[in-house]
Amino acid sequence: MKNWPVQDAKARFSELLETCLKDGPQVVTKRGVEAAVLAPIAEWRRLKRCAQPSLKELLLAPGPRGDLVIPERGRRRRRKPTEIT
Repeated sequence: MKNWPVQDAKARFSELLETCLKDGPQVVTKRGVEAAVLAPIAEWRRLKRCAQPSLKELLLAPGPRGDLVIPERGRRRRRKPTEIT
C-alpha cells in the first residue's frame, strides 16, 4: 500500500486510480496523517459483506437483537376505573 499526500492524489488522480486497480488499496494522507483509503469496488463490497452478521449469527448471539427501548414497569399510576351506572 502506497501513501499519497492529498496534493498528489488530487493532481494525479488518474494515476492513483490505476495504481489502486492494479496494486490494491491506496492510502491518502493529509498533513502526514492517514485520512482515507481508495480501494477497488470488489474489495469494498467484500469488506461490507464481511462486516454484516448473518441471520444465523444474529439469532445465536448472546446479546440483545436490536436497539429496542423497553420502558420500566411500575412507575406510572393507573387511573381509577369509573363506575358505570
